[in-house]
Amino acid sequence: MDKNFYSIFKTFFKVGTMLLGGGYVILPLLTSELVEKKKWITSEELCEYYALGAALPGIIAANTAIFTGRKLLGTKGAIAAVTGMILPAFVAIILLAYIFIGIVNIPVVQHIFWGVGIGVIVLLFLAVKEMWIKSVTDKFTAVIYLLCLISALCGKIPLPVIVIFALVSGIVRQVFEDRKIAKGGSK
Repeated sequence: MDKNFYSIFKTFFKVGTMLLGGGYVILPLLTSELVEKKKWITSEELCEYYALGAALPGIIAANTAIFTGRKLLGTKGAIAAVTGMILPAFVAIILLAYIFIGIVNIPVVQHIFWGVGIGVIVLLFLAVKEMWIKSVTDKFTAVIYLLCLISALCGKIPLPVIVIFALVSGIVRQVFEDRKIAKGGSK
């Protein structure tokens, strides 16, 4: 099959229009288009690109498209593939935003969003409760939690720094517990 800018763009645009449900549904779509129909890459290569795309920050579908496009036509192929992949979602979001602007001030819609907002708060509460049960298990973790909470509420320490502090605290604790066990003590 011809591997030019337009054919790469068209193929990834087609996959992008069918991509509903996030990056995890893309593999069968890409396998069908790139491996079986076009025979541009092997299924092993696609799996490698997908795994690498999932491991990197960003959208799995876009990352996979970049790797595949680059293999097919270098930088031009990467641009064609990622543009084709993200353009359908971009257009859909623009259209939905346009429609949304027209209906956002309708009282019924405002009440729906109020209800959705309450639902989101409940879901966040349940997620925090579940994380609390699994994370705050003793005095040490309770102290780390309180330090992080106070630091976050004061607003002067950036949140990533607080997360890194908690992470390092957990690592240091685990190192001390491992040493204690190695010396014959109990946990």
